[in-house]
Amino acid sequence: MASTTTDTAPNAFVIPKTCKAGIVVNEGPDFSVEVRMVPVPEPAPDEVLIKLNCTGVCGSDIHYMTGDLGRPPMSHFGVKSAGHEGAGVVVKLGANVKNWKVGDRAGIKPVWITCQNCEQCWTGREQHCSKVLMAGSKVTGSFQQYVTSPASYTQAIPDGVDDYTAGPIMCSASTMYRSLVESGLKAGEFAVFPGGGGGVGIQGVQLATAMGIRAIVVDSGTEKKELCLKGGGESFIDFRDVKDTAAEVIRLCDGIGAHGVFVTAPAAYPTAIAYVGSRVGSSVMCVGIPSAGTMTLGAEPEKFVIQNMGIKGTLVASRADIARTLDFAKRGVLKPIHSVVYPIDRLPEAVEKIRKGETVGRSIVDFNL
Repeated sequence: MASTTTDTAPNAFVIPKTCKAGIVVNEGPDFSVEVRMVPVPEPAPDEVLIKLNCTGVCGSDIHYMTGDLGRPPMSHFGVKSAGHEGAGVVVKLGANVKNWKVGDRAGIKPVWITCQNCEQCWTGREQHCSKVLMAGSKVTGSFQQYVTSPASYTQAIPDGVDDYTAGPIMCSASTMYRSLVESGLKAGEFAVFPGGGGGVGIQGVQLATAMGIRAIVVDSGTEKKELCLKGGGESFIDFRDVKDTAAEVIRLCDGIGAHGVFVTAPAAYPTAIAYVGSRVGSSVMCVGIPSAGTMTLGAEPEKFVIQNMGIKGTLVASRADIARTLDFAKRGVLKPIHSVVYPIDRLPEAVEKIRKGETVGRSIVDFNL
């Protein structure tokens, strides 16, 4: 397990000239990842240099390296390393930095920096800022061991939350927290997680349970079933064994339907609306992003009118959301769900498993192994 404490002495860290990084090669549908040595960056005056102990590997990283979201590719911004779920320690301060010290635990998250001076930044939706820079897409991400981060936007990691847990909280867990909050679900209500055995969904199951929400998972496989039930899921529906998963969800949800559906696996969008049944005031929350132009979501307008139903999308979390999610972990109600830990030299293997949908839970890459 990655260390949860760090020597805070200013001279405790010898910073090398180069470090290992996962570099995307042949960016696009046939991309691959190679581990290479790259220069260690120098922090700008308002930045810190972080030595990452570990990083999570997220489905969004696959999109970035494939370039299938209909946005400018990583290479357009000169970025070669994806990743946005890093946990480590500050090892160097920029000349103007006063609010961090060497040895502080810190994380790199999807939002690297925003303009901090627009309506979205003022109202807790900074992830939607039109000038946002995203780690692993527009700036170098957490697939590189030494990364710079704006001091004003670096996420503090509290003691009591180990790095293997903190890394995925930077994106997947806090993204699910944000979606749960925006759904408006209350304790005792039903939440359905199609693809809930994946790295994002299983953290949503844990958080929903901690919030008193009744979690039902639709996924497949014994390993995922055990993981979801251990994480607090009330029921698990294996779509390979159950012919009509929507009917089973409705049956479990008092014969009416789910109050909320949280779609983390893009393949689940075609059936998502069916899970709400006839529930009035239900919501379908869009979390996972499919490749551009491959999927739409909707129903007859009458259904939305009669059932007061809504479809809403949530992006990643704000800094406040991440801090609150870290607190869930500090209190022990959000636990590590990684299925396997890889050394950095096996990052390409971890990426391929996620690309092929073969991962249960969250994959962690440890730079120190």
